Amino acid sequence: MNYIVEQDARVRAADAVAAARLYLREVRRTCLDTVAPGGRVDPALVEAEQRRVHGFAWTATVVEGLAQLVAWAERLGSIDRFGAGEALVLRIGFGEYLAQLLGGLPMGQNEIVRPADLGAEDAAETLARHPAVRWFLRQGNTPASRADLAQRLAEGWRPDETLGDEMLDMVREQFRSFTERRVAPGAHGWHLADALIPDAVVAEMAELGVFGVCIAPEYGGMGLGKLAMCVVSEELSRGWIAAGSLGTRSEIAGDLIGANGTAEQKARWLPGDASGAILPPAVFTEPDTGSDLGAVKTRARADGEGWRITGSKAWMTHAARSDVMTVLARTDPDKPGFAGLSMFLAAKTRGRPDEDFPDDGLSGGEIGVLGYRWMKEYVLSFDGFAVTPDGLLGGEPGAGFRQLMATFEGARIQTAARAIGVASNAMDLAIKYAVDRRQFGKALMAFPRVSDKVAMMAVETVIARELTYFAARTKDAGDRCDIEAGMAKLLAARVAWSNADASLQVHGGNGYALEYEISRVMCDARILNIFEGAAEIQANVVGRGLLSRQG
Repeated sequence: MNYIVEQDARVRAADAVAAARLYLREVRRTCLDTVAPGGRVDPALVEAEQRRVHGFAWTATVVEGLAQLVAWAERLGSIDRFGAGEALVLRIGFGEYLAQLLGGLPMGQNEIVRPADLGAEDAAETLARHPAVRWFLRQGNTPASRADLAQRLAEGWRPDETLGDEMLDMVREQFRSFTERRVAPGAHGWHLADALIPDAVVAEMAELGVFGVCIAPEYGGMGLGKLAMCVVSEELSRGWIAAGSLGTRSEIAGDLIGANGTAEQKARWLPGDASGAILPPAVFTEPDTGSDLGAVKTRARADGEGWRITGSKAWMTHAARSDVMTVLARTDPDKPGFAGLSMFLAAKTRGRPDEDFPDDGLSGGEIGVLGYRWMKEYVLSFDGFAVTPDGLLGGEPGAGFRQLMATFEGARIQTAARAIGVASNAMDLAIKYAVDRRQFGKALMAFPRVSDKVAMMAVETVIARELTYFAARTKDAGDRCDIEAGMAKLLAARVAWSNADASLQVHGGNGYALEYEISRVMCDARILNIFEGAAEIQANVVGRGLLSRQG
C-alpha cells in the first residue's frame, strides 16, 4: 500500500464523512417531526419515541467517530506518520461503520436500529450511492484488509498514538511504564483476593501527580486539562480499570470545589486532593433512585452548629478509605425535584482495619461485585451525621444539582478514557493468546474468524479513542461538551465490552477460567456501560441535546 493510495483513502474518507453528515441531518429532521411537532422538543414525546431519539443519538455518535478518525489520519499525515497500518484502520473503520449506518447500528446486544426505524430509508439509499461511501462499502472492511491488519498486530505493530504534543506523549510514556511496572503485575491477584489497592501503589500514583492532573497549580495540581487526564486514565486502565478510576474521585471533587467552592474551601481541600493526601468518594446515588437524582431523599438540616445528614446512599466507591465526601442531599424538602438539593463537603475519619466507618452517625456495608474491585463499593447510612457550618459547597443552598451537572462532562470523558484502556488491554490479551496458542497444528491467529476479531478490536479502539480525545479537547477549549462527552462514553463503553467479549471468545474455555486475566477484564468492562450514567442516559443526553441545538 503506497503513499498515493493512503492519501486517496484519506480524501475518500473526508468525502464520506460529508455524505454521512447529510444523512444525519435528514435523520434529525425526521426525529424533530416526531418529537417536536410544535417546534419545541416535547419531553413526553421524547420518552414515547425513545428508540427513535436514541437511534438518532447513536447515528450521530458513529458519524462523529468517523469524522474524528479522519482527523486522526490527517494529523498523522501532516507529520508523516500515517503508514500502511493506519490506512488499514481507516479503511476498515469506514467500511464497517458506514455499513452499520445503512444496515443496522447496535445500541445494545439485542437492540439494532436501522434507517427504517428512523424514517430515513430514502436518505440511506442516497448515502449508499455516494461514490466515496460505495468505495468503502466495497473496498474497506474486506477479508484481505482484516487479515493484513491482524498480521501486523501479531507482529507487534500498533496504530500510532502520537498526539503531536511532546509533553502529552511524554506523559503517556511515563504512565505506561509505571502501569507495566507497578499495576499490571499485581492486578489480577488483587482482583481475585478482592483486596484494596496497596497504600504503596496509591502513594506512588500520588507522586506521579495522578490526583492533581486537572487541579490548578496554585493548589498543588498540574493544571494540564482533560486531554492529559484522558492519557493518564487510559494508560493506568490498561493495567487495571481500578487504577485508572482512583483519579476519578479526586477529579470530581476537584471540579466541584474548584468551580463552586469558597476561597476557604478551595484552600482547605484542593491541595490535599491534588497530592493524594485526601481521598474523596462521590456520594450521590441512592438505593432507589439510580440516575434519577431529582428523587434524592437524603436530608440535610441546619442545627445551629452546622448540618446533620440523614438518609441512605449506594455505590460509594472507595468510601471506607476516604477523608471527605461530596454528598448530595436535600436541604429544602418543600421544593421537589432538583431545586431543593445542595452539595456538601463532609469530612470523615478514614476507616481502620477493625472498623470501616468509625464516625458517629455514619455506617456502611460492602457491596460484593463481579469486577471493578480494588477500591470496593459500599452502601452508606447517615443518621444525623455532623457536617461543619462551612461544609455547604460555595455556601449556596439549593445549587447542588447545577454544581454536579457541570462536573459530569469531565467525569464522562474520563470514563471513556478508562474504557479505552480496558479495550486496549482486552485486545493485547487476545493477540498474545492467539499468537501463542496452537490448535490443529497452527496458531489461532491463522484462523480468519480469530484474526477478524483482533482486527476489529484495533479499529474500534482507535475510533473510540479519537472520539474521546475530541471531547476532551472541546472541554479544554472551554466549550460546553455534554453532547461530545456523552458520545465518547457511549462508544468507548460499547467498544470496551465488545473487545472484552471477543477476547474471551478467542481464549475459548480458558477465558472462562479465573486464572486468566481476560476473566477479570470481562467483568471490569461490563460496568462501563452503567456507571457515570448508563448508556440509555447518555443516548438521551446526546439525542435531546442535538435536537435542541439550533440549525
